[in-house]
Amino acid sequence: MEKIHKERPARPDLMEHAESEELVLAEESSAGEIKVSHDVVASIVRIAAQEVPGVISVGGVGGFREEIAGIFNKRETGAGITVAENENRDYDISVKVILRFGVELAKVGEEIQIAVREQVGKMTNKKVARIDVLIDGVRMPELRPRLNRPG
Repeated sequence: MEKIHKERPARPDLMEHAESEELVLAEESSAGEIKVSHDVVASIVRIAAQEVPGVISVGGVGGFREEIAGIFNKRETGAGITVAENENRDYDISVKVILRFGVELAKVGEEIQIAVREQVGKMTNKKVARIDVLIDGVRMPELRPRLNRPG
């Protein structure tokens, strides 16, 4: 895979929606080029970490309201997650998390590292050299509102 610098949208009218110029990974195939943005890798990191038991939120303050806001606001995808490449073109990843009060912090942190390494490696076919997990807080899980169902 080779790095492509300063990828720009194909249509000038989409420039206002481009957050920033970012590095993307590119791989040539017989059919053309395949590019993977670092924002996509950050999304993979977020989803993999959220699936680990004991994780309340990834990348920020977290909670039910922030989860709903994240659904409607694409710019939240990479918040609290950094994706970089080292000199060997392997990923160096950093992720902030909020964990549930009462869990074994180091154990959950290690499980996050394992889940992220497996998913990023599987989905991008690239090695993850380092995953730093910053436990940014602990909290009691919020009670999510239940929908009133008839019956």
